[in-house]
Amino acid sequence: MKKEKVFLIIGMFLVATIFFITFSSSQISYCCEKTTEGASCQNVAEIQCNTNYKKAPTSCESTSYCKLGTCINSQEGTCTENTPLVVCEENGGVWSVEPAENLGQCQLGCCSIGDQTAFVTQTRCKRLSSLYGLETNYRTDINSELECITTSQPNVEGACVFTREYERTCLRTTKKECGDFKADAGKEDVDFFEGMLCTDENLGTNCGESQQTTCVEGDDAVYYLDTCGNIANVYDSSKKTDKDYWSRIFDKFESCGYDSLTGNANSKTCGNCDYFFGSTCKDYTTWEDSERPDLGNYICADLSCEYDGETYEHGETWCGTNNIESNDKYSPGTSSYRYVCYNGEVTIEPCADFRQEVCVDNEIQIEGSSDTYSVAACVVNRWQNCFNQQTQEECTNDDERDCEWVPFDTDDVVRRGTLSTTTVSERDEPNGYCIPAIAPGFDFWKGTTSAKEVCGLASNTCRVVYEDKLLSKEKIVEGEECLSEEWRLAQEAMCVSMGDCEGGYSRTENYQGFAGQNHSSYNILSEEEFKNE
Repeated sequence: MKKEKVFLIIGMFLVATIFFITFSSSQISYCCEKTTEGASCQNVAEIQCNTNYKKAPTSCESTSYCKLGTCINSQEGTCTENTPLVVCEENGGVWSVEPAENLGQCQLGCCSIGDQTAFVTQTRCKRLSSLYGLETNYRTDINSELECITTSQPNVEGACVFTREYERTCLRTTKKECGDFKADAGKEDVDFFEGMLCTDENLGTNCGESQQTTCVEGDDAVYYLDTCGNIANVYDSSKKTDKDYWSRIFDKFESCGYDSLTGNANSKTCGNCDYFFGSTCKDYTTWEDSERPDLGNYICADLSCEYDGETYEHGETWCGTNNIESNDKYSPGTSSYRYVCYNGEVTIEPCADFRQEVCVDNEIQIEGSSDTYSVAACVVNRWQNCFNQQTQEECTNDDERDCEWVPFDTDDVVRRGTLSTTTVSERDEPNGYCIPAIAPGFDFWKGTTSAKEVCGLASNTCRVVYEDKLLSKEKIVEGEECLSEEWRLAQEAMCVSMGDCEGGYSRTENYQGFAGQNHSSYNILSEEEFKNE
């Protein structure tokens, strides 16, 4: 008993000592509207209050200037609770003693911006719309942030599971469509499982695996179907009973043959088609030269084309002409065409008549392959001012014209001829002449002015001078080369380079291989006759 009394006395002494120390060290607390350090509405010692602002020896909750309430930022559309009046007003807000849930401008809804969502006020939703330049959709029927978040990424696919006729069944659809179905049907048991297939065993639906396949509008690939008729993953015969492959949605790049440069054309085992590489989903029974796949009736049909003994890939274009018989590529009547391989069929697109357009093609290297890809286009034939060019540099300026420079020297005049009635020595640069790289065509049978004018540019005159001999045959003293076969052929070659102009027998066949009329390409006139002509 004695020991216990001593213990109680000591205990009471300690309590009294603690109370005394606490009491003696306490100070009066002030509510400072602004402290010397710049903080607002703080309960501190008086010495810490900024003398330029209000202060009171009481708690801030008891003052009018630091009373807590809701601060409404009308511009940003935000409502901040437990905010002192002075802080709210300093930041341009409107202060209210009411809690946010009692204020109409603070009511929250679901704001959808693109594929993102936010549970905010309608004013804030409009503000976000202006900041990001996107259209928004504001829904007041969504009353929780969690429900709002679930509406984001509305186009993500998955399994929409629900009960129908006492059976748990499923549709593969988007999150949005599943949500709309739930709202329209007024059912609470509709659930969406992102990224899952209806055949996932954990979902417990009546949808099972099958070996049927199908095509999907707007998609290249062949897809499996489940027993409920839903699209599953890309057809892969090796995965027909793979549980994981029938549980979740696999992207194309996770599926068979993703990196195939042929687009898995005519593959019996893989349906990962690629339209860019020349294949797409087709019923093998309706597509020529397609083999039956291991499962189902659909295959990655080959979209390439066979034409004139050559194979062209889908999308390839190339050039051709109607010139079948003639050795001259652009003989009279020849036209250019652009050929297109599209969805397994070849179409022919004519370039402008009379070779005012010609087809030009090029081979492009396919990335990651040694193969090439043909691309062609009809382009304007810029031949009109070739004849006016006097230098090789001007003639071959590809930015201005489509011409060809034909060189010659003074010893070669007989073989080449000239472009005008001037002599070689009179030309600015007597070392060649400029002609169209591809001779144009004309409706020459109509005798049009343009055909005569252009063909007339090839006209040339060669002077021959004879000296009379009394007892012998007259002697040629000048221009003997003008009477040679070589000179005449050179002039005819020049003539036909202008277009579909008459040229004697230097151009004897049209594009079909038929010979034209053998018009005389020159006349021999006396000096007097030449002057009177």
